[in-house]
Amino acid sequence: MKKILVVIVVFSLMMSSCSSSKRVVKINKKPITKVDRIVENALEFKGVRYRFGGTTRSGIDCSGVIYVAFGDEGVSLPRVSRDMAKKGRKIALSKVKKGDLLFFRTANRRKSINHVGLVVSHRKGEIRFVHATSSKGVIVSLLSEKYWKKAFVKATKIL
Repeated sequence: MKKILVVIVVFSLMMSSCSSSKRVVKINKKPITKVDRIVENALEFKGVRYRFGGTTRSGIDCSGVIYVAFGDEGVSLPRVSRDMAKKGRKIALSKVKKGDLLFFRTANRRKSINHVGLVVSHRKGEIRFVHATSSKGVIVSLLSEKYWKKAFVKATKIL
């Protein structure tokens, strides 16, 4: 009788945790955090083409990726990168973690921040970030790439 009760309880717990949500619970790993969900949200746009001012799968820009990824988790951010750069707390590059934002100035004639990316990982000094580029759409890049290293302005922690 105990075995049947245990099976029923386990089955009902499994069924109650199932939903139509896009989130997947990882078994035997650390729990999925809000930061994990934000990064997952951004990575869902990988491969989507660039569209200035876009915020959908039919086209999205760099700040749109960040705006939607955070917004889907109830975190409100300004819509454009230069305004996003005013939020959160500035942090040293060596302290950057998954979920932090990286800001760039990508045009020589511009004086203000015009690009943003979301840190996907920081391991052994290698920082990977997801962002949208006008030429390749939403991709993951390394901060150590010459172009991004030169254009980097600052990093901020939102959460």
